[in-house]
Amino acid sequence: MEHLTDREREVMVMVAEGLSNDEIGLRLFISPATAKTHVNRAMMKVSARDRAQLVVFAYESGLVT
Repeated sequence: MEHLTDREREVMVMVAEGLSNDEIGLRLFISPATAKTHVNRAMMKVSARDRAQLVVFAYESGLVT
């Protein structure tokens, strides 16, 4: 978790809530492409293959309860 930026953590929470890149972009006032970049970087940093694994990591790490 210490390797993730604050924005990546914020985006992980939104992914865990089930939001799409478009919805994350609207909520954070960023483009969907930028949201996707944050998701992908978070996935790389925690070695998640897909969004589902990212959600599992968010719950297991205590980021989301």
